[in-house]
Amino acid sequence: MFFPSVVTFKYPKAGEDNSILSVHVYDVLSSKTTTVDIGKETDIYIPRIKWTSDVNTLSLQRLNRLQNKVELLYANANDGIAKIVLTDESKTYVDITDDLTFLPNNKGFIWSSEKDNYNHLYYYDYTGKLINQITKGPWDVISFYGYDESLKTLYYVSTEQGQINRDVYSIKLDGSSKKRLSPQQGTSSANFSAGLKFYVSSYSNANTPPVYELHSADGKLIKVLEDNTLLKNKLKEYPVSTKEFFTFKNTEGIELNGWMMKPQHFDASKKYPVYMFAYNGPGSNKCNNEWAGFEFWWHSLLNQEGYIVVCVDGRGTFGRGTAFKNSTYLQLGKLETLDQIDAAKYIGSLPYADKSRIGFMGWSFGGYMASLLITKGSDYFKAAIAVAPVTNWKFYDNIYTERFLRKPQDNKSGYEDNSPVNFTKNIKGKFLLVHGSGDDNVHYQNSMELANELVKNNIPFDFMTYPNKNHGISGGLTRNHLYTKMLKFIKENL
Repeated sequence: MFFPSVVTFKYPKAGEDNSILSVHVYDVLSSKTTTVDIGKETDIYIPRIKWTSDVNTLSLQRLNRLQNKVELLYANANDGIAKIVLTDESKTYVDITDDLTFLPNNKGFIWSSEKDNYNHLYYYDYTGKLINQITKGPWDVISFYGYDESLKTLYYVSTEQGQINRDVYSIKLDGSSKKRLSPQQGTSSANFSAGLKFYVSSYSNANTPPVYELHSADGKLIKVLEDNTLLKNKLKEYPVSTKEFFTFKNTEGIELNGWMMKPQHFDASKKYPVYMFAYNGPGSNKCNNEWAGFEFWWHSLLNQEGYIVVCVDGRGTFGRGTAFKNSTYLQLGKLETLDQIDAAKYIGSLPYADKSRIGFMGWSFGGYMASLLITKGSDYFKAAIAVAPVTNWKFYDNIYTERFLRKPQDNKSGYEDNSPVNFTKNIKGKFLLVHGSGDDNVHYQNSMELANELVKNNIPFDFMTYPNKNHGISGGLTRNHLYTKMLKFIKENL
């Protein structure tokens, strides 16, 4: 027999108070506790704590509530006295990473920053004085893997080969001898050994499953661990479509990346309905030249049912510099919605696309987009599926929300003008709303409030609740049930 239980955890929403922080150092030998001086301001975050190469010095990153100023502090572990070593500020927000790496023997540290409009790596001396910018160029460093002191070499992933690609590189601490370690265009990553002498690489592209290999740090192949030959051969047995990448310009002349999967036995003389999907949250991409696994098969099924599948990364996504990523600041949802509408217009203008039968599906931030597009974009979308959507940013957690919108009391229009709950009267098409009742990420309240507004305005919609399921809506046959329901909805309404 099942008995319900109450689970309580802190979930401060936008504008609400956070816990007051304190930092302490405990000496296991003397049992002494030292309180670190983190300043008089209490409405702050301490997102990262890390020991420096000096055993008596602790580093802390202090972030203000608006998240547009981060300070690197050194704290004396013996008396708790702290000093500011480095400050990184932005007119919008700063991203917190795990890139901070201290060199041995107090030789300095490596730090990533977007201060030149792209995310790059910088080398500072131990006191916080800049020695040199290590990586440079109109592209972003996506991941920093580490630094080998013996070779004076760093390893990282960047978008240097284009925003849809990810490549592994090595480079010297002084910025010289940069070397591309990836085999070909696509998406590469590396899992380095503890001493950075070897790494297991993963490589794939949009139409090729991953290949895993063991390499020495200079990129030399030691052994192929898994080439997925069985899966590649199996793929040949099925009439699956391939992803085709494209670009187009929105109404403001900004070029956007997208990909398309066409139905098997595609006939350009016919017109096909279009299923669009995206995530489009800040700093997150879906138009990547990589193997998508489950999504690939789901979209191939839709192709089999006669739908063109399209994905477009609008403004706010990553890999194209800070100006592009942070352009949605204080108006989350506005530019993203305009870009997806422009994408629908562009796709609808193609001779083989039926502009009267364009739909959109999204999950989480993508569900937020779906809710906006069936409301504010109702002239262009016939149907939409929103899974676990944010429907009013006042209901989401304050760390994430305030990073992009500030507090509700400081940016009323930014919250009200792009929250789907305020635009339900605009809905003309079919709408499926899905949420897990146990969602501890996007609170169930979001869908309840949206459903309430839909009922209040007498707007018909379909609604599916998955009892006690969290944000991932999975377990047992749950995913099978969800995607079966979505397929039925698509076939009946698009």
